[in-house]
Amino acid sequence: MLDYLSASAGAGGMQQIMGFLPIVGMVVIFWFLILRPQMKRQKEHQQKVQGMKRGDQVITGGGLLGKVIKVDDVYVEIEIAQGVKVKAVKQTVTDVVAPGGAPAND
Repeated sequence: MLDYLSASAGAGGMQQIMGFLPIVGMVVIFWFLILRPQMKRQKEHQQKVQGMKRGDQVITGGGLLGKVIKVDDVYVEIEIAQGVKVKAVKQTVTDVVAPGGAPAND
C-alpha cells in the first residue's frame, strides 16, 4: 500500500510540472516576441532624444516637423516655420530626421 501511494505521489508531481510547462513556454514566447523588441525600441528612442542637438530636424508626437533651436534638460525649442517657435517636452519628440530627409508631400 505504501509503494502505491509513493508512486502515485511522484507521478502527480510530474503531471503538475508538465501542466505548468505550456504556461512557462507562453511567457518565454511573450518575452521574446513582444517585451524584448519594445524595450529595444524604447532604448533607441531614449538615445535619440538624449543625442538631440541644435540644428537637428525633428518630428514631434503631434506630427509637427521643425528644426531644433534650443535643447534643455526637459524641454526643446523647435522652429516650425520662419519666426514661429514652439516649446515642447523632449520626450514628445518621436524621431530625429536627417537634414533634407524630411518626407515630402509632392
